[in-house]
Amino acid sequence: MYLVKSPLLLKWYYPSLVWNKTRTDKVIYLTFDDGPIPDVTDFVLKTLNSFNAKATFFCIGDNIIKYPAVFDRVVASGHQLGNHTFNHLKGWKTTDETYVRNVQKCQSLTQSHLFRPPYGRIKKSQISRIKVAYPEIQIIMWDVLSGDFDVSLAPEKCFKNVIKHTRNGSIIVFHDSIKAFERLRYTLPKVLSYFQEHGYSFATL
Repeated sequence: MYLVKSPLLLKWYYPSLVWNKTRTDKVIYLTFDDGPIPDVTDFVLKTLNSFNAKATFFCIGDNIIKYPAVFDRVVASGHQLGNHTFNHLKGWKTTDETYVRNVQKCQSLTQSHLFRPPYGRIKKSQISRIKVAYPEIQIIMWDVLSGDFDVSLAPEKCFKNVIKHTRNGSIIVFHDSIKAFERLRYTLPKVLSYFQEHGYSFATL
């Protein structure tokens, strides 16, 4: 079970986290979680480039180690990097010490001022410890979840999820993962085309 649109209650409970950017400008923030992955991340980079769009990649440290050439291509393409833990840990089921160590391990590779908790699940105590360790870090959530990771979701529905809920300043979550690829390769070009035609630009966080 997941919500495509982040509820106001969550934003109220976690006020220190970033859920969206300013609503005044026609700018959208595309984000990609769980990479870098061969072929999938390369598809994303090629598609973004064809629309002259920039995005933010929340990378898993273990994948950076496994696929350094793909990671280097993300960096060389001028996109923003984010920390997504080293092993894609679920904060609710992980001790604070283990979780923060895992964040630090990924941080040594990304050197990013952005962090996104896998699954969007993080304890307030973990937030506090991360902010003490890295005062400059912003913890980034989202206000639109594409659902591309959902293998039961039709690609057309994934596209509609994004179109229906996105507005000025939206932070949208996609995944450059093998699991999401079927829906991602259908949806991403259509999302870029749709919003570009409606006068939006795509920026990094």
